[in-house]
Amino acid sequence: MTRTDTDPHVPLTDDQLRDAARRFGTPLYAYSAAELDAALARVRVAFGDARVWYAMKANPNLTLLRRLHRAGVGFECVSLGELGRAVHVGAGGDEVIVNGPAKTDEEYALGGQLGATFIVDRVEEAALLPRGSRVLVRVNPGLEVSTHDHLATGAARSKFGVRPLDLPGLLRDLRAGGHTLRGLHLHVGSAVRDAADFSAAFARVAELSAVTGPLEVLDVGGGWGLDADLHGIAARAREAAAAFGARVWVEPGRYLVARSGVLLTRVMGRKTTGRTFTLLDAGMTELLRPMLYGAQHPVRALWHEGAGEGQETRSDLAGPACESGDLLGQDVPLPAGARRGDLLTVLEAGAYGAAMSSNYLTRPRPAEVLWDGQDWVTMRRRESMADIWAAEENPT
Repeated sequence: MTRTDTDPHVPLTDDQLRDAARRFGTPLYAYSAAELDAALARVRVAFGDARVWYAMKANPNLTLLRRLHRAGVGFECVSLGELGRAVHVGAGGDEVIVNGPAKTDEEYALGGQLGATFIVDRVEEAALLPRGSRVLVRVNPGLEVSTHDHLATGAARSKFGVRPLDLPGLLRDLRAGGHTLRGLHLHVGSAVRDAADFSAAFARVAELSAVTGPLEVLDVGGGWGLDADLHGIAARAREAAAAFGARVWVEPGRYLVARSGVLLTRVMGRKTTGRTFTLLDAGMTELLRPMLYGAQHPVRALWHEGAGEGQETRSDLAGPACESGDLLGQDVPLPAGARRGDLLTVLEAGAYGAAMSSNYLTRPRPAEVLWDGQDWVTMRRRESMADIWAAEENPT
């Protein structure tokens, strides 16, 4: 599940990471502000004048949100809590998209109060929206794409989006309800490996221009891989938008934050049973992606000086949970000679790492820190035991 470090994007130096581990302990999420800024710049260069919205679920930390908001990025929100975060960092209605397949009354109400744009995910929503809402209709193109089944959102079997055959009736219902159709929305999946999948999806949605007529917006979502040809994807998106006379919107999440963050973890020991394991103080409670859908993360060893001396060994990276699936990687080549307390860096962990962390086994969630170019800034303090059981001791 984990590959070795052949990736050129190492956002922080070894000395910086060792300093962070010393000062803040492990497990620890450490982020690079420069890498976040660079990812946003790559999106803007590729997509030109397209409007950029951050898919907040990738990492909703307020420090990151404020930085993106200052840079003019809007927020795509899929829960009441995410809407609350957008409001908390000062985002107005024209800077917020409300998405999700099962929106609550509270989410409709807050989105309506803000004047946000709603993404309509099913036909029945036309009767649930606050009157006079601005909307995008999410279309399900019915395409299989090159990603894990749990990440494929544009397949016919997916729970997301409206079937093209249902679009004419939905448009009539939206007009009858006094709503304004701004455009269409498309998102075929996350961590999509083959750029041809986007070309196929964009071409299929462009065919719907005969149904909709001219539109203001074609929102093509995000989901491209970290090494994707953004310029090629952007060119196909512009071609599709031209069929509607529309402006392109994009919603990157993982792409913006994954490489900005790493998970620092310490070696607790090694053992051999039927397999060889490197035991770590971080696991599924800190980084669920490998266990959830086989996500692969590059790793870098920060062993003590002289460890290994060019020798290499292979082992599984095992977390501390009493779960056989608690593995951050399998058959990972690492320098030999690790000892208890040595550091391991799990790269590309800035997205869906801290955001999915949990208190399973009553494990406090890690601290999060940001290198701002001068020093470490604490984005989230490490939880204490008292934090975890406060709601249980004072349930009222």
